[in-house]
Amino acid sequence: MRRAVLTAASTSALIVLLLSLKPHQPAGLSDDPAQAGVAPAPSSTGHPKRGGHPTDGTYTGAPISTRYGTVQVAATLKAGRLTAVKVLRAPSENGRDREIAGYAVPQLTREALSTHSAHIDAVSGASYTSAGYIRSLQSALDRSGV
Repeated sequence: MRRAVLTAASTSALIVLLLSLKPHQPAGLSDDPAQAGVAPAPSSTGHPKRGGHPTDGTYTGAPISTRYGTVQVAATLKAGRLTAVKVLRAPSENGRDREIAGYAVPQLTREALSTHSAHIDAVSGASYTSAGYIRSLQSALDRSGV
């Protein structure tokens, strides 16, 4: 009987302790840029051409720090539509990081070009890289004014 009471009290105390802990949010996935490890954004590199669409050009996205490294992309727009995405930085600290980026980045780029936006699905097995790619792409698009 004593063991049952002791076990129940210990379990209850552990549950209360676990529920009182604040959940950990990995770097680069916070909604608050101040907490996300985002470096100050340089001005856009897009320059409209005479007679061209006002958003034509290439815009560099913010570098997004993730658990496995920094992700940064540049987006090229023509006639207000996303026509190319160049990955400037991707996690590459070790072979596994390069392997994940190697299969995730092309999938993310294909999907971004097909939707002409940053509203794309993450690649399974590359959650952090996907989140960094999407946030950097969105910041580039934000700079373009699209």
